[in-house]
Amino acid sequence: MKPARAFTGIKKNVVVLSVTSLLTDISSEMLYPIIPIFLTSVLGAPMSILGLIEGAAEAVASVLKAFSGYISDLFEKRKPFVIWGYSLSALGKLLFFLAYSWPFIFLARVVDRIGKGVRTSPRDAMIADSCEAKYRGKVFGFHRAMDTIGACLGPLLAFWLLYVCKDDLRSIFLIALVPALAGVGILIFWLKEGPHSAHGEGIPLKINIRKFSPTFWKFIFISTIFAIGNSSDAFLIMRAKDIGLTTGVIILAYVVYNISYSALSLPAGVISDRLSRKTVMVAGYLIFAFVYTGFGAYVTKVTIWPLFFIYGFYIAMTDGISKAFVADVVGKEVMGTAIGLYYCITGFAAFFASLIAGLLWTHIGSSAPFIYGAAMAVISSVAFLILL
Repeated sequence: MKPARAFTGIKKNVVVLSVTSLLTDISSEMLYPIIPIFLTSVLGAPMSILGLIEGAAEAVASVLKAFSGYISDLFEKRKPFVIWGYSLSALGKLLFFLAYSWPFIFLARVVDRIGKGVRTSPRDAMIADSCEAKYRGKVFGFHRAMDTIGACLGPLLAFWLLYVCKDDLRSIFLIALVPALAGVGILIFWLKEGPHSAHGEGIPLKINIRKFSPTFWKFIFISTIFAIGNSSDAFLIMRAKDIGLTTGVIILAYVVYNISYSALSLPAGVISDRLSRKTVMVAGYLIFAFVYTGFGAYVTKVTIWPLFFIYGFYIAMTDGISKAFVADVVGKEVMGTAIGLYYCITGFAAFFASLIAGLLWTHIGSSAPFIYGAAMAVISSVAFLILL
């Protein structure tokens, strides 16, 4: 594929949002592999508290994704939600620096996820508004790839800072604020409110969820089955620590996951445009089941590296493509609402997934959450093939 042709259909707003996501993920992913270790090792919280914090934070984000998507459709404005959302996530980084007990970590995670909830559905709708339908998989794949490049750079920066700061995790929390603020600045100066289908100026937008297509509801059902077994990646990090990896090595293993995720996101999106979103997503679910089985039953200091690498395939083949799937089966005038509803329902399921994972880890063993997650992924794959 020639370079010019590879970027056909990717417009300015998509680039601006993608660069902001890159910077924000540098900030977030500097902290993500460190927070579970900081929470359990420095602050002394048990795994059940980790599951509670991760699950509750994602549930808050999920509710807000539904409301922000609907309100952005109602007022036909996306940009204010995007800017405020990224700004709140930057504030969350500052709160991590100030945390000296697990309830304050809980607050910091909730503020960070409120920001994600406010921005995500309007941002994704803005991306969909900014491209032709035939390029939708590619555009979401491009955004996801840029996002994940940041997710590769962030942990690498954290790994270097561990050495520079002599394992002072709190200093890394403060430094992570810098790229987050830079991303907000880019949005303020370069993001433009793009055109999207109006429902009629001055006419309230009335959403009747019964008018969403049966295909949309089947997809929501399947995604919920999968999500209820898809606990926070913090459990993968703690599994790595459980088998004896140091903090620095865990960060590098997490980078391996983000490298494969980043490399495959754009090609997976293009393949979903040309072949079938269903085929790509089912393959992603089955890869998830394979990896979680490995983490549950076969993980060692050697096998953890290929497992993290293959795990990146799953997320590349499902994350951006799931949003493209939703955009394919709903009207453009309610796209923000539909994406928000998808996030809301699956996010609530993910809350229970993390809560269940924390309890399984505490009361049965460290392999139990992963065997459970693998089983749910297989069930959702079968449902995908039968129902759609």
